[in-house]
Amino acid sequence: MRKQYLEAGKIVNTHGTHGELKVVAWCDSPEFLLDFDTFYIDNQPVKVAAARVHKQNVLLTLEGVSDINAAMRLRDKVLFINRDDADLPEGRNFLADLFGLEVREADTGKVLGKVADILTPPAHEVYVVRGGDREYMIPAVDAFILDTNVQEGYLTVRLIEGM
Repeated sequence: MRKQYLEAGKIVNTHGTHGELKVVAWCDSPEFLLDFDTFYIDNQPVKVAAARVHKQNVLLTLEGVSDINAAMRLRDKVLFINRDDADLPEGRNFLADLFGLEVREADTGKVLGKVADILTPPAHEVYVVRGGDREYMIPAVDAFILDTNVQEGYLTVRLIEGM
């Protein structure tokens, strides 16, 4: 089931004395979060007054948070986004939508398992697929991932020998 609200980052600290928040982004890049006018904290919408990237984090000012005391109360809170507010590039999916997808081998149609985890090293994501007593680590690149169909709940992959 697709979640309407997705985790996007965590408020890890304050920045300065005027209520600015330091956010660690949980997305491809911190710049992604700059496009949002509203975040959700504890199921409540909060309006963005200002946002900028600083040292691979986002410095965020929220409406109604104007001093360090108000900012400190938000420390360790998770920021959520509404998926309808996101503008994903063509062919991209939220990682949250990939968990649990059935993984099928293209040449044989054999079901290898389901996406159980997604590793995010610097080069590209790696899908950890578990099925039966096997585990596959499949790089999320075009050479291996032939089709991603979130609506129907499957990935089609081509494995190389020895994988």
